[in-house]
Amino acid sequence: MQLASITTRPPHLVQALEALAQRVDYQEDAESLIQELSGITVLVARKFTNDRTADGLLDAFYLSIGCISLGLSQANIPDSNDSRLSFLLHHGAEHVFQMGFRHIKELSSLPHSTTVCSIDYESSEQQRNLKLLFIDICRADPGSTWGGDEVYIRELSERRKNQVTIDCAKWLRKKHYSGSVREIDLDAHAVIAIAVIFAMAGDAPIVARIKQEDLEILIQGIRQYQLSADEGWVTWLKKVPPEYHEILRERMDQFRNTIAKKILSQSSVKSVLIEIQERYAGIEQDIEYS
Repeated sequence: MQLASITTRPPHLVQALEALAQRVDYQEDAESLIQELSGITVLVARKFTNDRTADGLLDAFYLSIGCISLGLSQANIPDSNDSRLSFLLHHGAEHVFQMGFRHIKELSSLPHSTTVCSIDYESSEQQRNLKLLFIDICRADPGSTWGGDEVYIRELSERRKNQVTIDCAKWLRKKHYSGSVREIDLDAHAVIAIAVIFAMAGDAPIVARIKQEDLEILIQGIRQYQLSADEGWVTWLKKVPPEYHEILRERMDQFRNTIAKKILSQSSVKSVLIEIQERYAGIEQDIEYS
């Protein structure tokens, strides 16, 4: 039996220091980096851990290593220890740390989910999210494998998609047939689900929030005229900015053989209503529907 190979990869800062150790005259550069790293560690301890305890300083040291490593990983330089060292010596550890922290700060400004409520806009909540991200991604033990840069890339991709989803939902809310929906609380996936379900009717008004009566009319009309969901969606998408088409088409693909099929089936209108309200509508339901 062949055993799977295990790849260990120390933090990028450690890789750069390993390259420095291979140089003949490394003492001056090493002392300079140690002084910078010490200063960074104290600042991180004061703001994020505890500068009065050994554990707090150690945690800050690990965070400093990871944040500098994140800055190096995203610096668009060749993937080699010598390249990382050259970049670090040229710009200085503090500058590279600030690069890494900017990435964390920008990441924290993107939504971690597609459900938004008023508390998400509070300064204290934003600071808490920043701290949690910083600790989750940047903590790096110099003697262990580190994958914070990979976590960052995955999280960035997911949060960017969340942002597009939220932007799309906000646009749909703004174009809601009976007037813009202005509430802060938002379930973006529910808004998109509602809009896509009503888009089965094709060249019809945009619906971002449901009433039971509107749903009943929609289901009965689709069944009466045997409307094609795909044809309706093609027509409806022409009303929507192109930057939202991908996220909407994804939802259409999900619905084609699920709720869209059930709407066109012989299922009772009541059962379809219940499924839409319980599985798809979320908080985006008119509070007055019965």
